[in-house]
Amino acid sequence: MKYDLIVIGAGPSGYVAAIKAAQLGKKVLVIDKEPNGGTCNNWGCIPAKALLRSAALYEVLNKCAKEFGFNTGHMSCNWSDIINHSRTIAEKVSSGIDYLFRKNRIESIRGTARIDRPCEIAVTTADGTITTHLAHKILIATGCESRPLPDLPFDGKMVIGSKEALNLRRQPTSIIILGAGAIGMEFAYFFNAFGTKVTLVEMQPRLLPVEDEEISAALAVAFSEQGIQVSTGTGVCSTAVSDNRVDIQVTDASGVERDLSADLLLVAIGIQPVLPDGNLHYELDKRGYIITNERYETSVSGIFAAGDIIGPPWLARVASFEAEEAVKGMFQDDTHPRKVSVFPGCTYCQPQVASIGITEHAAREKGLAIKIGKFPFSASGKARASGETDGFVKLIVGAEHGEILGAHIIGADATEMIGELGLAIQSELTIEDIIATIHAHPTLGEAIHDAVEVAAGHAIHL
Repeated sequence: MKYDLIVIGAGPSGYVAAIKAAQLGKKVLVIDKEPNGGTCNNWGCIPAKALLRSAALYEVLNKCAKEFGFNTGHMSCNWSDIINHSRTIAEKVSSGIDYLFRKNRIESIRGTARIDRPCEIAVTTADGTITTHLAHKILIATGCESRPLPDLPFDGKMVIGSKEALNLRRQPTSIIILGAGAIGMEFAYFFNAFGTKVTLVEMQPRLLPVEDEEISAALAVAFSEQGIQVSTGTGVCSTAVSDNRVDIQVTDASGVERDLSADLLLVAIGIQPVLPDGNLHYELDKRGYIITNERYETSVSGIFAAGDIIGPPWLARVASFEAEEAVKGMFQDDTHPRKVSVFPGCTYCQPQVASIGITEHAAREKGLAIKIGKFPFSASGKARASGETDGFVKLIVGAEHGEILGAHIIGADATEMIGELGLAIQSELTIEDIIATIHAHPTLGEAIHDAVEVAAGHAIHL
């Protein structure tokens, strides 16, 4: 056995697992057909945020410059430069992971892995060369890919997923986006900001269905004001694709049918697992995700799995957490790997959305005695000074002990603010602990302190 561990997949789960194992003194090999960093760094989180940053700057320069004393006229943009900037950022992050591999003496191969027997992996590289590698343990971190419509496969031209959307070389005049989860919402904001006509279709009754209902409602208003056509509670009846047009027929909750047409169709209805090639059979759940035990081991002895491939939540930091725990469980017998229980969810459109813990609806369904602390950014001095008054902080608090059960933020820098509330939940802090914590002034983060005071019944600034 040349290696202690072979990792299949170099995304947030795979590369973190490799580094953790190397830190424990293990000999590690990583295999991935994509550059190091996986979908997140190459075709997901990182390049998408670069595009969204460009969109936000473009909006600020065109819509808010005069308010802040600048006379810029109408700003134009170069679509190719925007896309190229995003791709450059992705490449730099991938290069950073290459450096971490060299630093930790981790070997890597660009190729496709196949497992036909435990402890043995065959790798096929781009030139067709096949090599075999042996290891005491294997970690599957192959992640997920975009899920197509059942009767309409991706063609990379007219019907695309998020990967193709990140590298469009021509800005579409119009686009239909199916799915109002985080991916659909972010791309809807991005394309609309640059003038593409966006129609957003969601089968569930509201945008971001997993979020608190008040957050979804506020975001629907914001998107409507931005000029995005939003259709919730709407399903797809039929589709037709030509060389330069996509036509779909949809039906809303009341049964009314409509015809929609656009240059492009972006399908963002979810993701599906990517299992490694080979003849081994792992125990899977009903959706096709690998089932693991308390030590992240699959039903095949010696083969482990972590990250998106073992099911939701499909989040990069969750995948990294699981990877570290899996590696510790593999090589440290006295370690009891932890499972993810509390995690933040973030959507990087404008306004941003971030949440952690339970929603108000879920808390009331469970019969929990709760208090609500809600503070609008319109009452925040920093938000007013920054011109970012849309949105609010909403906290779900246990009525008896004052513990934070859930936190929901919509507005500027929401994704940066949620960390404090995650720490509060993880550490079982109460509203009194947060009230006793001095928050810097002026900051948007003060809104958390103010929301806690609302829950406690003695708000100062509202």
